[in-house]
Amino acid sequence: MATQAESVNRPLLLVDDDAPFRQRLSVLLARKGFDVTSVGSISEARMEAARLKPGHAVVDMRLEDGNGLDLVTELRAMSPDVRIVMLTGYGNLATAVAAVKAGAIDYLAKPADPEDIVRALSADGSTRPEAPPEPMSADRVRWEHIQRVYELCDRNVSETARRLKMHRRTLQRILAKRSPK
Repeated sequence: MATQAESVNRPLLLVDDDAPFRQRLSVLLARKGFDVTSVGSISEARMEAARLKPGHAVVDMRLEDGNGLDLVTELRAMSPDVRIVMLTGYGNLATAVAAVKAGAIDYLAKPADPEDIVRALSADGSTRPEAPPEPMSADRVRWEHIQRVYELCDRNVSETARRLKMHRRTLQRILAKRSPK
């Protein structure tokens, strides 16, 4: 396993289809000492990953040409010690669990603070995150449950609606909204 100093010198692959966000984050990570290569799609990420063999990756969950979770699995297969942070604008417990199971070391909501990303990429695993100061609201718990079932059904709306015993259109409306606080 690489030491902390060796690990920071390995390339970092940044995958996000939001070009302005990707550019800002790329500059900030480069200032922190990372050798950043940024791309906007899964297909570009696959080519760059094969070429670079990155030691770090920051991957957006939802990309125009696919799901970032698939890329996490591929990156982990290419390089078992790669440190991957998953970013998403649609944070929920189900996708966080799926990201960690796929091999991500952390899962952060967008717009993520670059300091949080750097901390996650360089954490040694011995520190535990603090518990949230307030418990989730009932609406948020419901949202999380729906999202978990949706992920278990491989994002199939009809199957999710059947399992939750709700009308498909109702489920579509719920999925189209942002998560409650």
